[in-house]
Amino acid sequence: MCRSIKTLRPPILPEEATDEDIRAAALQYVRKVSGFRAPAAHNREVFDRAVDAIAEATAELLDGLEIRGQTATGRHADSPHADNHQVG
Repeated sequence: MCRSIKTLRPPILPEEATDEDIRAAALQYVRKVSGFRAPAAHNREVFDRAVDAIAEATAELLDGLEIRGQTATGRHADSPHADNHQVG
């Protein structure tokens, strides 16, 4: 695992992960997997698409996680991925 990717769920992260936090983690993941800190011009589009896809998947994951002893409201209460119910 990439050491600069931090855990983005409570209670590890005291506040809700921001879109910026999620995008930064996705970027670090793509950099690690691809082996490129910054892609060449001919790889930029596929690199950026990968970052977008991973950021979206990460947001969905965080929205859907149920944390024991906390209300599962997700990052966005109106998200179709948030369950909005008490977890025990």
